[in-house]
Amino acid sequence: MSQHIIADELVFFVNGRKVREQNADPETMLLPYLRRTLRQTGTKYGCGGGGCGACTVMISKYNVLEKKILHFSVNACLTPLCMLHGAAVTTVEGIGSTRTSIHPVQERIAKAHGSQCGFCTPGMVMSMYTLLRNNPSPSTAQLQQTLAGNLCRCTGYRPIVDAFRTFCTATTCCQKGEPGVSCPLGKVEQDGSSTESMARDQDMCSQLFKADDFLPLDDTQELIFPPELMLMEEKLEKRTLVFRGERVMWIAPAKLEELLELKSQYLKAPLLVGNTNIGPNIKFKGAFHPVMIHPVNVSELNSVQFTDEGLRLGAACSLSHMKDVLVKAIAEIAQEKTEIFQALVDQLCVLGGEQIRNVASLGGNIVSGSPTSDLNPILAATNCILELVSKERRRKIHLDENFFVGFGKTALMPEEVLLSIFIPYSRKWQFVSAFRQASRRENAFSIVNSGMQVVFKDETRVIAELRMFFGGMGPTTVCAKRCCKELINRSWDEDLLNQACDLLLDEISLPSSAPGGSVEFRRTLTISFFYKFYLQVWQRLQKLLSKENLFGADIPERHWSATIPLQVGLPRGLQKFQQVPWDQLPEDQVGQPVVHLSAVKHATGEAIYCDDIPHQEGEVFLVLVTSSRAHAKIVSIDAVEALHLPGVLDIITAQDVPGENKMLDMGEILRESEVTCVGDIICGIVANSRVCAKTAAAAVKITYEDLEPLVLTLEDAIQHKSFYAQRKLENGNVDAAFEKVDQQLEGQIHIGGQEHFYMETQSILVIPKGEDGEIEMVCSTQHPTLAQTVVAGSLGIPSNRVTVRVKRIGGAFGGKGLQTSKMAAITALAAHKTGRSVRLVLERGEDMLITGGRHPFIGKYKVGYMTDGTIIAVEVTCYGNGGNELDVTLEVLEQVLINMDSGYHIPHLRLTGFACRTNLPSNTAFRAFGQPQAIAITESWITDVASKCGLSAEKVREINLYRGEECYTPCKTIFDSRNQLICWNECLTSASYHNRKIVIEEFNKLNRWKKRGISVMPLKKAVGFTVPFLNQAGALLLVYEDGSVLLTHGGTEMGQGLHTKMLQIVSRELKIPMSAIHLNETSTATVPNTSPTAASFSTDLNGMAVKAACQTLLQRLEPFMHDNPKGTWKDWVKEAFRNKVSLSTTGFFKGEDVSIDWEKGEATGIRYFIFGAAYSEVEIDCLTGDHKNIRTDIVIDAGSSINPAVDIGQIEGAFTQGLGLFTMEELKYSPKGVLYTRGPTQYKIPAVCDIPEQLNVYLLSGSKNPNAIYHSKGISESAVLAGCSVLYAIKDAIAAARRETGLTGNFTLNSPCTPEQIRMACIDQFTEMVPVNVPESTPWAIIV
Repeated sequence: MSQHIIADELVFFVNGRKVREQNADPETMLLPYLRRTLRQTGTKYGCGGGGCGACTVMISKYNVLEKKILHFSVNACLTPLCMLHGAAVTTVEGIGSTRTSIHPVQERIAKAHGSQCGFCTPGMVMSMYTLLRNNPSPSTAQLQQTLAGNLCRCTGYRPIVDAFRTFCTATTCCQKGEPGVSCPLGKVEQDGSSTESMARDQDMCSQLFKADDFLPLDDTQELIFPPELMLMEEKLEKRTLVFRGERVMWIAPAKLEELLELKSQYLKAPLLVGNTNIGPNIKFKGAFHPVMIHPVNVSELNSVQFTDEGLRLGAACSLSHMKDVLVKAIAEIAQEKTEIFQALVDQLCVLGGEQIRNVASLGGNIVSGSPTSDLNPILAATNCILELVSKERRRKIHLDENFFVGFGKTALMPEEVLLSIFIPYSRKWQFVSAFRQASRRENAFSIVNSGMQVVFKDETRVIAELRMFFGGMGPTTVCAKRCCKELINRSWDEDLLNQACDLLLDEISLPSSAPGGSVEFRRTLTISFFYKFYLQVWQRLQKLLSKENLFGADIPERHWSATIPLQVGLPRGLQKFQQVPWDQLPEDQVGQPVVHLSAVKHATGEAIYCDDIPHQEGEVFLVLVTSSRAHAKIVSIDAVEALHLPGVLDIITAQDVPGENKMLDMGEILRESEVTCVGDIICGIVANSRVCAKTAAAAVKITYEDLEPLVLTLEDAIQHKSFYAQRKLENGNVDAAFEKVDQQLEGQIHIGGQEHFYMETQSILVIPKGEDGEIEMVCSTQHPTLAQTVVAGSLGIPSNRVTVRVKRIGGAFGGKGLQTSKMAAITALAAHKTGRSVRLVLERGEDMLITGGRHPFIGKYKVGYMTDGTIIAVEVTCYGNGGNELDVTLEVLEQVLINMDSGYHIPHLRLTGFACRTNLPSNTAFRAFGQPQAIAITESWITDVASKCGLSAEKVREINLYRGEECYTPCKTIFDSRNQLICWNECLTSASYHNRKIVIEEFNKLNRWKKRGISVMPLKKAVGFTVPFLNQAGALLLVYEDGSVLLTHGGTEMGQGLHTKMLQIVSRELKIPMSAIHLNETSTATVPNTSPTAASFSTDLNGMAVKAACQTLLQRLEPFMHDNPKGTWKDWVKEAFRNKVSLSTTGFFKGEDVSIDWEKGEATGIRYFIFGAAYSEVEIDCLTGDHKNIRTDIVIDAGSSINPAVDIGQIEGAFTQGLGLFTMEELKYSPKGVLYTRGPTQYKIPAVCDIPEQLNVYLLSGSKNPNAIYHSKGISESAVLAGCSVLYAIKDAIAAARRETGLTGNFTLNSPCTPEQIRMACIDQFTEMVPVNVPESTPWAIIV
């Protein structure tokens, strides 16, 4: 290495400013460097694994050969700092700010209401910004690809798409045009459906924003690429760069000879190009590489060369570049030569997100040896050739079954480098196809994938060559070698199909406990893929041979849809809401679609979250040590090694708690002697840095003694009678009613749990004030008062010494209440013991492991009904998995029971519920709080009754709806149901339900392997807390001499627009513009004893308190207003001040006492209900289990909306969360209680590809709610229930598929309805071929 010039200095630019880093550490990623070193906190930490897009930034590099600047988006969390030499980094702060000017991308996402909690917004902005830098007028297809790598948990994506669609060449954005102009989506659309029912109402509006007012995109105003970097690339001789850290050396050779020399010297050193595989292995699997070689500057590795035989791609070519090359070739070269290219493009379009494809290399994809690689099966099936070089030799080998020798292992010799990949042209009579099925269509690893190639003897249907490779069917990419050999010289006909399936199943198998589970599903996919290939080839042969009825018996045309993959377009939609009265004052913003107060700051990265707060002097970091056993005695805690590591300050254990080590229903704050779940918090390590604390935490040795029983699943709890409590609710005479009904049925359904997946993980900063035991805490919590109480209790000090501050929260959904308070106490204990400020920010995997989510439920039911579909009696027994601590499990169970009617009048009802204690992390509050589980159970028996009666589910629902002004819930609460019926009818009309049903029935007749389903269901949700003392709120209003107003109230802002609505209320009450009012944070030092921000009730509570404060102030100002009627607000305030009138007021609201008497089965004090209806339409692929959401219409009775933009955004976001709950979000646990799904790689929330192509939201016209402020309603949670309509639309589609094989009876469809559930429920000849998997050993995963 002595001959190399050592680059001791890393040079790059960030937002136009030069950065020179001496001795850059190869282990440092760009994200922490931006946030901690440069204090550029707009780029957010979301997952740390490149799966969410929150950390998206743009990197620009100068290509000397092409004399071109390349812009591409990357995940900063996976980008090593050492990769940036000579690059320019642009973050969200670099494109615009409120202090200078904002960029059109930032403006549009903000003003189109595309930001709620705002945590994902900077990443969204930078993805779009990068697209525009490359193409100022992108297509909608490019927009869809751009957003595939960015997740949002709040909005439901539609407003983000609407905002960015305004940049596209052919926009269909419904916000174009003048006020009052009907949205084009309100016109008659394809298939004769209409969305004009509510558009006819003259008092309704559909314009949430005015696109014509947006700033134009001016690419001349963008940051220029630093000329210094261009000169650096052009003038400086290429040389090897070396960067050394404490543990790792990074070497970037400039020439191939240098690379080969290095590889011979460092045999175990990996070649790192994009860090998309090595990076996650280091972070999540503990891999360590003392030397890393970065070969991207070696020109031979980046070459692209077309020859007479095909295409040679350098191994370091990024997947994005590869895709662009292939797409261009497909457009320019004859189709028969580009079969392989097209198959690769099909996979590349959905492989990862743009941020991953932009840096991940083709060679890295191959040599990683991943068994789920989407490219390797195609490359192997098509005889692609790998060129391998080393210092001593050069050789070429075929990429085939011999190349993959084990999990993550290939036939490469340690000293060899993959130089290039040769992809041959296809030829006539050669057909190539690629298949994949994943848990999400885009940006998800395949469950199973395949590459298939067949070559026929010229002018015949006789097979000359057949190659089939599968991923996801073993530790490596698997070749069906015996099957292919057996089928050579066979004719392509039905006999071949049957034999091929048998051979495939015989050759490619999986053990019953195979990693990943889903054995039957995966085996079924292998033959389903082959059947698709069989049909595709049949079609092609039929055209080439030009013979009718080519193979004897013709394949019916209705089977051909199996050859067409489901295509998903960008979501679009119509939003309808009430117009404000014509005589409303212009400054009165109530009822207007006001932009979220912080939206622009979200989009510029200026919005401050907990972990964005600058580090305090002497601040240290806390990392938690959690249990690795689900039920065990703690024998010992050995922290000797950990405490001796450099930078480690102390360990925090239960012995350090000066006060109470228990909190309410959450058990111990720190475990003392026994752990009851994997993820129980045992202790914490305090150190000078996050990295040091994490290393030390891993060094803590805990000895356990396992205890029995181990109760994980609901079946375990039932078997062991492991219950916290039981609840019963009964109406009518159930036993007598069952005697009189025409028919009875029984069934059950399992509803899986759900992870909150708030974009901002649990974050706490505790600052000891140094006197009187005072503690100041910045905490990402929904319940500041609870955090204050728990911290004070654990420290043994009064609550008045603890101040909890909340500026904003990056999403919560119920998950930042009780469990956050426990972690706040541990952080406070660390601050108390060390006397220093302590910061705790959980990594995504830690957060998912430690905190529980939505409760899994089993509902077992018996239903008595008449032959006309009228339901007379229902008996339901349900079990909820509460986890290891009671938390709010009992309250959730109660909500499940009292909402089991779900909009239906059931005269005789008996409900029994059990809150189960298990050895899982405590499940907790989650948006809609038990009611999604209730509606899923109810709709299960509704659809069962419909099936038995030979009626549509919609007919049975309509027959059993509540009707009239005086209806009674199961807990004897009286309510007026008329708006529910109006919502139901409006939904049927707006969705053109009956027309769509006819169209779907016709579609299903014409298609054997694609089926569509439809579902419409009522929604009914009670609003408010059932704990009486929580129904209260306070507010503080401060008016300053200049007339400016400072407002504080007890609610927290977590994306739901609460603060925005509060300012609208103050503006109306005081008749002043919103710009004169400021709200800086929520604090226990200004408003004490706050209720949690939850239950869709915060606007109701805090809004009334704010209004009361305003009215008190107005009473004080009234004399001055009377004396000076022509004066201004400032005049009156100034005069009041000079007359020594207090301009500080408080407001308080006392809500009604809501209570439930379980002995009597009666509830009192429920303020009101949200009514609504939801229609959904889906299409499923019966052969793979894939599905797409075609359309959803939601009608919600929101009363008189205070802010329609906020409310519609909440409806769409809640619906999307429900969509995830019921169709894709699957938590997987090991038989020992270890959570497998600990991040976006394993746990899939909805992405933009999962949103219905048409998503229409209507706020019911003319509704007024007398029981809440300004006749509004709290709707933030209700639309979660609408996601259930997708589940039952899928069930409808599956039922259509089952009828093809003569199956017409009821069947169970559990939630979430994943591709596996769909495929295995569509029973056909292929599922029947696969033997039932009987576990011979412990299964890989369990259903809890």
